[in-house]
Amino acid sequence: MNVLGIESSCDETGVALYNDRAGLLAQGLYSQVRLHAEFGGVVPELASRDHIRKALPLIRQVLADAGLGLGDLDGIAYTAGPGLVGALMVGASIGRSLAWGLSIPALAVHHMEGHLLAPLLESPRPDFPFVALLVSGGHTQLVAVAGLGQYRMLGNSLDDAAGEAFDKTAKLLGLPYPGGPELARLAQRGDTRRFRFPRPMTDRPGLEFSFSGLKTFALNTLADVPEAERDDQLKADIACAFEQAVVDTLVIKCRRALQQTGWQDLVLAGGVSANQRLRQRMGQECAKIGARAWYPRLEFCTDNGAMIAFAGCLRLQAGEAQDLAYGVRPRWPLDDLAAPSAGPDVAPEAGM
Repeated sequence: MNVLGIESSCDETGVALYNDRAGLLAQGLYSQVRLHAEFGGVVPELASRDHIRKALPLIRQVLADAGLGLGDLDGIAYTAGPGLVGALMVGASIGRSLAWGLSIPALAVHHMEGHLLAPLLESPRPDFPFVALLVSGGHTQLVAVAGLGQYRMLGNSLDDAAGEAFDKTAKLLGLPYPGGPELARLAQRGDTRRFRFPRPMTDRPGLEFSFSGLKTFALNTLADVPEAERDDQLKADIACAFEQAVVDTLVIKCRRALQQTGWQDLVLAGGVSANQRLRQRMGQECAKIGARAWYPRLEFCTDNGAMIAFAGCLRLQAGEAQDLAYGVRPRWPLDDLAAPSAGPDVAPEAGM
């Protein structure tokens, strides 16, 4: 089964072709970072227009890279939410139209399910069940994953997601867009002992998150230093303290989730899972309690078509089908998803 995946939820146009036996055949990605950089953030209307310009050329490129044509497709998967409504409509319209013209099934995929399953593209990879930490610009969630579509929310962010807090803190430090990766790079030069930020909600039971206070703490730390003394090292030290606080908080909550479920595998997914300090610390802490941390490769941490093609393939294999009428869901809770009626065959690792 050859499944084409289309990702257009925000500011990256991703297309990939996945085969249920051979794995990932080809993929292409176009990032809109330069387009939105002058505005300091994503402009939804510009994002939608750029998806329109880039999606079809990427589809042609991916098919050519795989040595296949449209007639070789057996299904199409597209991101239907959550995300920007206009951007989502681009991928949904293209995906549904192609599927109708080719008389093949099309499937609406949940963006966060794509992220959650992305580590299963790797080899070796975790088996169900596992705990998943979905950590990105829009989400910070702990999920108990018993199987495909069998998701139970363990904890969620009550305000800013971790990635959002990274971006906002980077902005107040005067770092360019996209701020999160810039802050992580700056933090590498910081003094780990100069400042200590709080670890929010770790002094009480539970698996909920709150990161908005860290952004305010960073702002107040910067304001306490006279302007004449605010140099690049100060910003690096604040960035380092902020990153340490976020990472420690995520590690503490993940350890609690593993102990609560009694499971041994922890999956990290989403854009922030690319953070090197987070990967190192999470691996160390999991090893201490006899657990194992799993990550997707860096290119699968951020938005991409491969995770959508893979998730769509699993559900199509399980017999899931949808009618021609379609829509998108800018807000779509992960636990609204249902398990398919039949379990999919074991999928292969990525073929690239």
